[in-house]
Amino acid sequence: MMILNKGCCAGQTVKSRNLFKRLIPALIAFVLTLTAVTPARSQVVIALLFGDKLNTPSLKFGLDGGINLATLTNIDKSSFTTGFNLGLYFDILLKQNTNWYIHTGVLLKSPMGGDKLSTYSLADPALDTMFLSGHVQRQLRYINLPILIRYKLKCQFFIEAGPMFGVLTKATDVFYNTISDENDVSYKNNIYKKCNWFDVGAMGGIGYHFMKGTGLNLGVRYYYGFTHVLAKGVSNPGQNNSLYVYLSIPIGAGEKSQAKAAEKAKEKAAKQQEKNMNK
Repeated sequence: MMILNKGCCAGQTVKSRNLFKRLIPALIAFVLTLTAVTPARSQVVIALLFGDKLNTPSLKFGLDGGINLATLTNIDKSSFTTGFNLGLYFDILLKQNTNWYIHTGVLLKSPMGGDKLSTYSLADPALDTMFLSGHVQRQLRYINLPILIRYKLKCQFFIEAGPMFGVLTKATDVFYNTISDENDVSYKNNIYKKCNWFDVGAMGGIGYHFMKGTGLNLGVRYYYGFTHVLAKGVSNPGQNNSLYVYLSIPIGAGEKSQAKAAEKAKEKAAKQQEKNMNK
């Protein structure tokens, strides 16, 4: 009985250690991502360093990025502005032998805003006169956290929906006007203090898995913001809307990487079993 209990305890200890080892790179990746000076480069480095360690049959990890077309609702004359987004993602299997996942991660590069907005007074007569016939491009930069429930269909397509939360990092109104060449005169007005620092909304989309789920993911998502961009008491507060066309690149999730990880797991299990027998 004593030997049996000892083996059970050893098994639990091994499981705890394995879980702890998987959590360490995830935590490091999360901290590095949040504190990175150059987000785009840091995300690539993190993915390459920890891709093999983080990917398991129930957890997929990689890079998520593409193009998004953003605009602002409830603002007259607002048109789309184009930007590039980049982040890290996790696909977490909710239950074995099902097609339900949680898709989450962090988008560090995620521009939003709108273009062709009407100009307003800058409390400077010279600037007001210069840009009277011009327009404004509102440039909003967020760190976004999507938490989507994903269902994988049998035909390799998947659908997903859920909330996305954002923290504002930068907000600028760029005034443009044309003197001789198009938009050859500009002025940047920092509006960060006039904006709400937090954004939340709903996101939904559809995508396709290549190579039976082990390859690239190509998809489209639409985000509808619930929060006013500008703080209370400001006219035309607006809400974020964005259409994402993205490509997800799994890191360390291919068949070779999975086979290598399975081989390492077997070696570790054999060594641990040998240790337990020698005790």
